[in-house]
Amino acid sequence: MTGTRAALALVLCLGGATAWAQAGSACRAGGTVEETNACAVQSYQRADTAIQILYGDVMRALSAHERPALRQDHAAWQRERVTHCKQAQRAAESRPEWPRLYHECLTAQTEARRDALMHWLHHGEKP
Repeated sequence: MTGTRAALALVLCLGGATAWAQAGSACRAGGTVEETNACAVQSYQRADTAIQILYGDVMRALSAHERPALRQDHAAWQRERVTHCKQAQRAAESRPEWPRLYHECLTAQTEARRDALMHWLHHGEKP
């Protein structure tokens, strides 16, 4: 990894830790709407971090000719995840609990992605 890429990775990791701390500090299960919203954000951040780590592990395990296909597949999945959750929660956008509902959807989509990445790891690209 080049020095610039290493520095960028460090900044992104530290930035994520800050966001995680902010979401976690206000989180209280069964608390106010703001507190439960914060818990949902924290859960999503944990799931997203885990899936990005798994994605990196799978990328390293794949052969060089398989990596571009996974990169495209993962990018498409990320776009679809956001689109799906925005559409699924569109009716609740004006409600105070919308952040919780949206992030719960993102978390579920992210956790479901694990199976697809495991398929890539064990079998390569789907036919």
